[in-house]
Amino acid sequence: MKTKVIKISSKEPEKKIIQNATKIIKNGGLVAFPTETVYGLGANAFDAKAVGKIFKAKGRPADNPLIVHVSDKRMLNSVVKEIPLKAIPLMKKFWPGPLTIVFRKKKQIPNVVTAGGDTVAVRMPSHSVAFALIRGAGVPIAAPSANTSTRPSPTEARHVYDDFNGKIPLILDGGKTNIGVESTVLDLTTKIPILLRKGKITKKDIEKVIGSIQVHVKKTKGVVKSPGQKYKHYAPKASLILVRGGIQAVKRIISRYSKKKIFIITFSENKDKYSGVHEIYIFGKKQNTIAAAKNFFSLLRKCDKNGADIIIVEAVIENGVGEALMDRISRAASMIV
Repeated sequence: MKTKVIKISSKEPEKKIIQNATKIIKNGGLVAFPTETVYGLGANAFDAKAVGKIFKAKGRPADNPLIVHVSDKRMLNSVVKEIPLKAIPLMKKFWPGPLTIVFRKKKQIPNVVTAGGDTVAVRMPSHSVAFALIRGAGVPIAAPSANTSTRPSPTEARHVYDDFNGKIPLILDGGKTNIGVESTVLDLTTKIPILLRKGKITKKDIEKVIGSIQVHVKKTKGVVKSPGQKYKHYAPKASLILVRGGIQAVKRIISRYSKKKIFIITFSENKDKYSGVHEIYIFGKKQNTIAAAKNFFSLLRKCDKNGADIIIVEAVIENGVGEALMDRISRAASMIV
């Protein structure tokens, strides 16, 4: 299979390009497309065979559920049994946007989408290309991140191409994604809402709208309701060491692994404070967690491409999207010091 990469405007997606992409979706194929979070790998959520192709292409375990993307309330109603009262103000505040909500699913959604569970995770993306693709297809689109399973998430079309060249027919290249980490996931099928995955929309943001929520305890067995609850994610090929202890701790790690090819991901304020390493890559300024989140996965892929043995990542400030980013770095890490 030849994989086409087609550039598309993120401001005004070209109708002809969207029409060609929706034909693939309607015919049971896969299309990779940009969202505001990361690139997604999409299929018709009502077509079990098409969804199965996502799992095969990614090498994704069958017990890891997918997120379903919709473009309007009518489409949402075709997917979920009911809309809880607490979902209404959340959708009004955060949709379209990077909030995924877990609902009870309708039987029209195949079990392959939900890993056999009776709930479905749904969001309405705000990226114009994603929105146009879903609306044009006229069906909800099941889409995990467009990367090989467990690998760093894709924030640019070339990341998708590196993982899926020859495996999928089309990648829509809408440029670099704006947020860089996956959506927040909130379960509304429980008595007290539970935050299942951290994202740009924080626990505090949600509680301002609906009151107190809980944060899930990591689940590794049985049926799960959201991606990211069961398996290691986001990991580069190299060993990643997350350093919380500051500059001196980084220097000790450099000394310990001096015979290895060491790459550092740090902040612009610290770039001149290290020596004896192969490369130093910059998140951005320490206070700018938005830039750090946007750049992180791309930098991980750059480290792998350039042959890193060890990747040292300095801890980011855990506020706003920085909290979600630290979650992703921790999940990718082989060691935390």
